Amino acid sequence: MSNQAAWIPEAKGKLEVKEAPMPKAGKSEVVVKNHAAAVNPVDWKIQDEGIFLQRYPNVCGTDVAGEVYEVGEGVTHLKKGDRVLGHALSLATNDPKDGGFQLYTSCNALVVSKIPSNMSFPSASVLPLAISTAATCLFKKETLGLPLPSPTASSTGKSVLIWGGSSSVGATAIQLAVGAGVKVVSVAGKHNLEKLKDLGATAAFDYKDPNVAHDIVAALQGSDFAGVCDTIGTPDAAAAWAPVYEKLGGRYGSVLPQNDSFPKGIEGSSVFGPSVAFDDKYIGDVVWAKWVPEALEKGTLKAVPEPLVVGKGLEAVRKGYEEQKKGVSFRKVVIEL
Repeated sequence: MSNQAAWIPEAKGKLEVKEAPMPKAGKSEVVVKNHAAAVNPVDWKIQDEGIFLQRYPNVCGTDVAGEVYEVGEGVTHLKKGDRVLGHALSLATNDPKDGGFQLYTSCNALVVSKIPSNMSFPSASVLPLAISTAATCLFKKETLGLPLPSPTASSTGKSVLIWGGSSSVGATAIQLAVGAGVKVVSVAGKHNLEKLKDLGATAAFDYKDPNVAHDIVAALQGSDFAGVCDTIGTPDAAAAWAPVYEKLGGRYGSVLPQNDSFPKGIEGSSVFGPSVAFDDKYIGDVVWAKWVPEALEKGTLKAVPEPLVVGKGLEAVRKGYEEQKKGVSFRKVVIEL
């Protein structure tokens, strides 16, 4: 077998498809033969801005779905041939073998889950980074510190505002919070609000509505408000949800790196999804190892947003970057392999 990857040769360099070393499954790892990979904003931002990677050439891509090709020592929940989704961790390890935009990817087995037989690989590929990022936003002690999800979770009386429920992270955060027994209020574009309710949000509002903060506060009355999970991560988003904090208090978790955009006095933290396999492994041990496979099988974790397949083969990764950069509404850009 031979491997190929879409390499980023240098900081801000253009992608080059060429041969790559065949990864080996180390201890607590599996190698996944990829059938689909999704594109996230961080991928083209790495190319355009030269962020995150400290080593070049390298391989980006965080969301993969395919078949287990090789199983490393100590891995008991997966076997060769299993259909899986996986969170590729090259953003954390800076090791090309851990990047998703290649035919074979080495994955930490903790963040790999079997998928149901009726779930397509493109659909499965929309979930991995979203699961990890949403989980850190909701459950990390330094962010909202919500109870971890459980198949038998009952209402906790707690509530959360998920800002950006139609993003891949936001849609997954809604489902994770509901799985933890937490009431969800969310915002998105007007045309996506019913979809958020279908995922379990108690109320969903148009983020462009001038009365949105007032409506959110009203919808949260009578609950123990934990705070805001901000999955958009722009200064404008922080300014939009700030009035809710000013009325109700609470903490925050955000995909926006720490800066002065957040309301004065609020406590919380920015998030980095790969941490669920490392510093925040207590989250990965529950969310990934227990909740995800069961929720996928039961259908309580849905693969949303729907995949927007833009091409087949590693050459299509470039097109995927272009499409993602344009912006998509309740869709996630995916490449079939």
